[in-house]
Amino acid sequence: MLCKLLQKLKTRVVKNSCNPEWNEELTLSISQPDIPLVLTVYDHDTFTVDDKMGSATIDIKQFLDSVTLHLENLPNGTIISKVPPTVENCLAEESSIVWNDGKIVQDMSLRLRNVESGAVEVQLEWIDLPVSSNF
Repeated sequence: MLCKLLQKLKTRVVKNSCNPEWNEELTLSISQPDIPLVLTVYDHDTFTVDDKMGSATIDIKQFLDSVTLHLENLPNGTIISKVPPTVENCLAEESSIVWNDGKIVQDMSLRLRNVESGAVEVQLEWIDLPVSSNF
């Protein structure tokens, strides 16, 4: 589950797996870039409350800074910025913000907190949504 202020998104349940793969796209609206995303992993219990398996914080400021550069026509794989792992950002290893197929993306491996061990792989991708006009 990804949370940003009052936005909560959930993936489908992956049954019978100690290493689930979701491969799902979730879209969040970013209105306050200084507030990090919080990703929380739960197990699924049929007859009891789902157990929290761990969480990770995703600081999106550096990713959003790359978006605001308004880059165009770069070769695929061009590294725009690198984000080193720190205690605060939950990164398991350095993560690059990259130009790929006309989009800015960031692949990251996140260590889960509040759990003995566990990691989640996530990709951020910026999508410009059309502005609606009110008539």
